[in-house]
Amino acid sequence: MHADAMTRVLDELLWSARREGVAISTVQAIDAARAAHLVGLEDREIFHDALASVLTSSRLDARRFDRAFTAFFARKRDAADLWQRLTDRGFSAAEQDALRDLLDELAATTPDAASLSPLLQRGAELEQLLRSSAIARTFDPMQSPMQAGFFAHRALDRIGMTSARSAMASLRARLREAFGDRGDAIADFLEAELAQAADDVRAHVQRSFSRREELRSDRAGDFDSRPFTSLTDREVEQTRRAVRMFVERLRGGERVRKRRALRGRIDARATLRRALATSGVPIVAVRRHKRRERARMILLCDVSDSVRAAARFMLEFVYYAHDLFDKTRSFVFVSELGETTSLFESERVDIALARAYGGGVVPVQSNSNYGRVLRDFEERHGRDLDRKTTLVILGDGRTNYHADAVDSLARLKERARAVYWLCPEPRASWAFGDSAMSKYAKHATKVLEVTCARELEDAARLVTK
Repeated sequence: MHADAMTRVLDELLWSARREGVAISTVQAIDAARAAHLVGLEDREIFHDALASVLTSSRLDARRFDRAFTAFFARKRDAADLWQRLTDRGFSAAEQDALRDLLDELAATTPDAASLSPLLQRGAELEQLLRSSAIARTFDPMQSPMQAGFFAHRALDRIGMTSARSAMASLRARLREAFGDRGDAIADFLEAELAQAADDVRAHVQRSFSRREELRSDRAGDFDSRPFTSLTDREVEQTRRAVRMFVERLRGGERVRKRRALRGRIDARATLRRALATSGVPIVAVRRHKRRERARMILLCDVSDSVRAAARFMLEFVYYAHDLFDKTRSFVFVSELGETTSLFESERVDIALARAYGGGVVPVQSNSNYGRVLRDFEERHGRDLDRKTTLVILGDGRTNYHADAVDSLARLKERARAVYWLCPEPRASWAFGDSAMSKYAKHATKVLEVTCARELEDAARLVTK
């Protein structure tokens, strides 16, 4: 097989393997190319084994690669590229050369035409465009395969399908001018290719969602990295134990800091001054004792349905971590604000959480109203904030189209030592619907995505510094 043809087949195969979830680095791709050129394509089994030896490092990767390899060679392959497909449809080399010139000219003179060529080429070129970080992030909020059409439409907008169709109208006019009716035939074929590219994007979105769900299943035993919303009852209990364990680790770190504070650091200047009086014999170390004041924490926790899974573990962290702070106050809210400090101090954790979630503190049937809650908290408790107080807010920032009260958050930040916002939604979803997180983020010391126990532990370490 010609070297160029071999390279293209390998490129398509590697992207098929990536779609199945096999992580292939640039170095591995280079090794795969060397292996492919050494063994050739004639013996499919040897070709498979050669690639698998450099591309897979686990049984899971091996299964995924086998699946991708089998599917790649089992299905009827499209022609290698756009030009081969044009040849197969009977368009001459002269017509293709003219089309290349027209596409180059259009790309140089019309900004809308930049996305036309990748969409017409399809295959690996389109796949690489879809896997770019800017496009791949648009699929993060997808929660169901039923949303594939919506997210495919969004991806098509991002990669310029609307602009490409606009440029296609201009290309048709130029083809007609150059070839008459034959130009219309070429344009009809290219429009069919654009339609097929749209179908390819929809298939990519569906595969991306399926692969993400498969990865979640593969990590079934990795409870600290699994999303709170996907945990079973048994896994919830294991995650609660994990929360208690990292609270104990934080307590251990605090005890070490206390011991070091009692012993103090050596003050070099004072030690040398004292040594002058005895000509340096003996030298007695002078230590500098620095009092470490523990921070105060106030927690505002959304307990509405949309964030309840994350809020449950955050409140449990607060319950067990009271002795990490000088003073800890906790509040829960939906559309109203209620304090749970005394509840957590007087009741067992399971009873306290049941009352907080069951409507015993605030009504939980209504929708979140962040504007009302922030203004209410500022009015009633804003003066309690000072430069020793850390304010922690857990919520998705979805206002249900009520006022967002960003100005209240800004004033609270001016009073507090720090304002940390823990958001259980990925950053990619902040720009859609009723989310005000992009606004709130501007007035928080830091916003942290907290969707699993590991991210909650990272957030806890930051908050307790």
